[in-house]
Amino acid sequence: MSKLLFSVPFSIAVPLAAAALCVAAGCRRTDVRDFEVSIPALKAENEPAIRSALSGFEGVDKASLKFDRQGRKLTLRYDSMKLAKKNIEMAIAKAGFEANGVTPESVGRERK
Repeated sequence: MSKLLFSVPFSIAVPLAAAALCVAAGCRRTDVRDFEVSIPALKAENEPAIRSALSGFEGVDKASLKFDRQGRKLTLRYDSMKLAKKNIEMAIAKAGFEANGVTPESVGRERK
């Protein structure tokens, strides 16, 4: 039977092992993705309200916002480790605009 050189309590060994695996495996800290949002009521005059609705999210790349008025969609980059697509859709809906089928009424707002 082999003899251990030192003894580590289980409550310390497990987190240490998990941390070592995380470092060895290269755990993600960011996961930047592109996202297209269909906004049927998209017009030039609505863009400031939509920008404002998304400005509070740390995970949205504000410089990436591209409004396609003709296609009635918004394309953006976001970090999925910081927020989900549904957060973006709900923020736009709370500003009064339908976003990928999420309606303002479904989040307690009036449609603009």
